[in-house]
Amino acid sequence: MKAPNKRHWILTPLTLLYGAAIGLRNKFFDWEFITSEEFEVPVISVGNLTVGGTGKTPHTEYLIGLLKDKFKTALLSRGYKRKSSGYRLASDSSTPREIGDEPYQIKKKFPGIHVAVDANRRHGIHRLCEDAETADTAVVLLDDAFQHRHVTPGVSIVLMDYNRPIYEDALMPSGMLREPKSSLLRAHIIIVTKCPADIKPIDYRIVAKHLELRPYQRLYFTSFAYGDLKSLGEEKRTRALSTLTRQTHIILVTGIASAAPLVDKLREYTDCITHLEFGDHHDFSRSEVQNIEKMFATTEAADKLIITTEKDAARLSLHTLSDLTSSNLYVLPIEVVFLQEQQEKFNHYIIDYVSKNSRNRIVHQRKDAHKS
Repeated sequence: MKAPNKRHWILTPLTLLYGAAIGLRNKFFDWEFITSEEFEVPVISVGNLTVGGTGKTPHTEYLIGLLKDKFKTALLSRGYKRKSSGYRLASDSSTPREIGDEPYQIKKKFPGIHVAVDANRRHGIHRLCEDAETADTAVVLLDDAFQHRHVTPGVSIVLMDYNRPIYEDALMPSGMLREPKSSLLRAHIIIVTKCPADIKPIDYRIVAKHLELRPYQRLYFTSFAYGDLKSLGEEKRTRALSTLTRQTHIILVTGIASAAPLVDKLREYTDCITHLEFGDHHDFSRSEVQNIEKMFATTEAADKLIITTEKDAARLSLHTLSDLTSSNLYVLPIEVVFLQEQQEKFNHYIIDYVSKNSRNRIVHQRKDAHKS
C-alpha cells in the first residue's frame, strides 16, 4: 500500500519562492537565454523529479548491461559526496572517496566501460569524446542529470517511485519535488519504478491518466528482483535467500534514501532483523564500523549474518574489517524487471536510438553527402 507523500505546509512561502526561481531558470533555457549543447555522440540521461531514491543506479546498470556488448559505453556522473573536484576518469585503483560510491560500484561491476565524474556534464562529455584513452566512446549515460539542462540528451529518462507519485507531491521544501510536474514534458521516457508484484491493470491506467503524457512520450513500469546474497569475504560465497529461516538473525546496514522495500523483502524470510539505518550516501566512520562488528560478535544466534546494499558495501570497503565480519558480510543485489511484457520494446527503443545516432554513422553520412 502506498504511503501518502508528506507535505510541510508551513514551508509554503519558501516553496513559492523556490518554484519561481526554478520556473524562471527553465524559461531561460526554453528561450535560449542560457544555452544547452547537443553532442554527436548519443547521450542518454537518467534522472528524476524527486529528491531521494527512485532506483537510478539499478536502472543505469540495466542500460549498461543492455549496451556494453554492442557499443563502447561511458557513464558520466557528478560523483556525489566525493572528496575530489573537476574531471576524474575512474581506474581500477579509484576509491569511493575519489569518484563517489555509485560510480565506484559501477566501475567494479562493469570494468570494461568508461566511468568518469564531473560536475560540469558538458565538459565531462567533451573529455570523454576527445581524450585519447576514452575517444572510442560510442554512447554516454548521464547519471542524475535531468536538472542539468546545459546538455540536451538524445533520450531523457525520468524515474518515478510508484509509492511516491509526483502528482501527489509538492515542490521543495514543502514536498520532495525538485521541479514541478510540468517539467516532465522534457522527458522522452517515464519509468514508474518499485511497482508491487501484484499491481493490477487498473493501477497502470490510473498512473497513466495522472501523468497526462504526450504522444511522443513512452511509459514503462518496473519492479525489483533480488538475487542471491554475495559474500564480501575472500571466499566469495553466495547464499540464496530461501536458505534463511525465521530464526536467522540479520544485522541490516543501510545508507540509502529508502530502505523500506529491502526490509520488507527480508521480513519474508526472518523475524529477527536489527536495522542500522544511516542517511543516504553515508560515509561510515571507523567507530561506526567497530560498532557494527561488536554488535555482530555479541549477537547470540546459531545463524547470523550482516547484509548491506551494493552502494553501502563500497563505502564499508574503505575500512579494514575483521575476519569474522568480512566472512559474514553479504550484499543483496537487485535487478530491474520490466512489467507488462515491456522489456523488448524498451530495449529496442534504446538500441535503435544509439545505432541511428552513432558517431561513425554520422561521419559516413557526411562523407556520402560530400561525395554527392
